[in-house]
Amino acid sequence: MQVVELPKLEKDQKSYAGIPEAVFVDDVEQYMEDSANGESVEKVLKNFDEQHSKYRFMEYNMISRKRRLRQQIPDLTKSLDMIQILRAQKEDQETQFLLSEQVFVKTNMPPTETVCLWLGANVMLEYPLDEAEELLRQNKHAAETNLLCFEHDQDFLRDQITTIEVNMARVHNYDVKKRQAQKASGEDKS
Repeated sequence: MQVVELPKLEKDQKSYAGIPEAVFVDDVEQYMEDSANGESVEKVLKNFDEQHSKYRFMEYNMISRKRRLRQQIPDLTKSLDMIQILRAQKEDQETQFLLSEQVFVKTNMPPTETVCLWLGANVMLEYPLDEAEELLRQNKHAAETNLLCFEHDQDFLRDQITTIEVNMARVHNYDVKKRQAQKASGEDKS
């Protein structure tokens, strides 16, 4: 069994998918003065909410792609196992194949040196067993590597979502405290 490792990230890169890093707002008051360019709290919160929505959309897409990869890996493993069975076959073998849903047909299968593989987009090609095995191993390795990359990126994405949510809460709390202070200073003057 081949060990699958994550590929190296480029310098200053934190995700494989190029997910932008969320900036943590440490000093909200300074952020509102500097970065927000005098925008209202509502606009800053709206910008954070847009960024949060983008991260959630990325997360949804990543989850669906990860699910497809998780389904693909066992299929590739079964195909590799079948190639081993075909390679070991020395005489005719009786088998059944699916003709249509819940309809199977018995047939005799002679020993073979080739196999047909679906490549996608309704394309099927015939390969010698050795080439088919190599192609399937490469596809399985690529799928396992991509799955590891997606898991890494999903963890990174969760951190970004948390950072944005914390930023939104801090800006909201800053606004509440600011309004309370204005209200208290307004009452003191009366």
